[in-house]
Amino acid sequence: MPEEREPTRGPTRGPGFLRRAAAGAWHVPAGFALLVRSPALWPLAALPSLLALVLLFLGTVLGVFLAPGVASALAPAPGQAPVWIELPVGLLLWVATIGASIFLGLALALFLASPLLEQLSRRVEARVRGAVKERGRGLGAEVLESLRGGLYFLAAAPGVFLLGFVPLVGPLLSATWGGRAVAFQMTDAALTRRGLSFADKRRWHREWRPESQGFGLAGMVALLVPFANLVFGPALTAGGTLLVLDLEEVRTHAPGPDNDA
Repeated sequence: MPEEREPTRGPTRGPGFLRRAAAGAWHVPAGFALLVRSPALWPLAALPSLLALVLLFLGTVLGVFLAPGVASALAPAPGQAPVWIELPVGLLLWVATIGASIFLGLALALFLASPLLEQLSRRVEARVRGAVKERGRGLGAEVLESLRGGLYFLAAAPGVFLLGFVPLVGPLLSATWGGRAVAFQMTDAALTRRGLSFADKRRWHREWRPESQGFGLAGMVALLVPFANLVFGPALTAGGTLLVLDLEEVRTHAPGPDNDA
C-alpha cells in the first residue's frame, strides 16, 4: 500500500479586519469600566472632565452660532435646487458645523489637560501591570511629548470640519479622520513611555490599523452618548492605555523571531 501522507495545511490566517477592529473598539467600554471601578483615579480625572464639560458646551454654542452662516454661504439658495436636495444639504452643513465645533472644544480640553491625562495613563498601567514600563527620556520629556500629541489632536479639528462638507460620504470621512485622531491622542502617553517618537507612533498605528481605527471610531460614538462624554478624556485615556498593553501582549506571544514588545 502506498504510504499515507498527512494532509497539507494551508497557511495560518489571523483574525480579519472587522474582528480586530471590534477588539480595538472593546477597549472603549473597558476604559469607562476601569475608571468607574477605580475611585483612586477619580481625582486625576476630575479636572479633565470639568474642562471637557465646559469646552464641549462652548463648542456646541459656537457650532449653533456658526451653522446658519455656514449653511447660507454653502447651501443652494432657496428655489435653486429641488427640495429633496436643498433640505439634506442644509441639514448636513448644520450637523458638520456643530460636530466640528464640539470636536474642537474637546481637542482644546484634551490639550490643556494632557499632563494630567499622562499621569492618569501611568496610574492605569501601574494598576493593571503592577509596574510602569519606562523607556522614555524622563517625566519632563514625556509631558512635552504629551503636549505635542495634544497639538496633533487639535490640528485634526479643521480636517474633521472640512471633510464633513463632502457630499454623501462627508460624515463617514469626518468620523474616520476624527477616530484616527482620537486613537492617536488616547494612546500617546503609553507609547511615549515606551520611547516611541512621533514617527514611531504613526508606524505603530499603521501596524495595528484595525485595532486603532476600531478604538477611535468607538471613541467618536462615545462622544455622542449623554453623560459618558463628560468623562470622555479620562475614560478613553484609560482605554487607550489598556489597548497598548494588550497589543504589547499580543506581540510578545506572537510566533516568530521578532516578537519583542
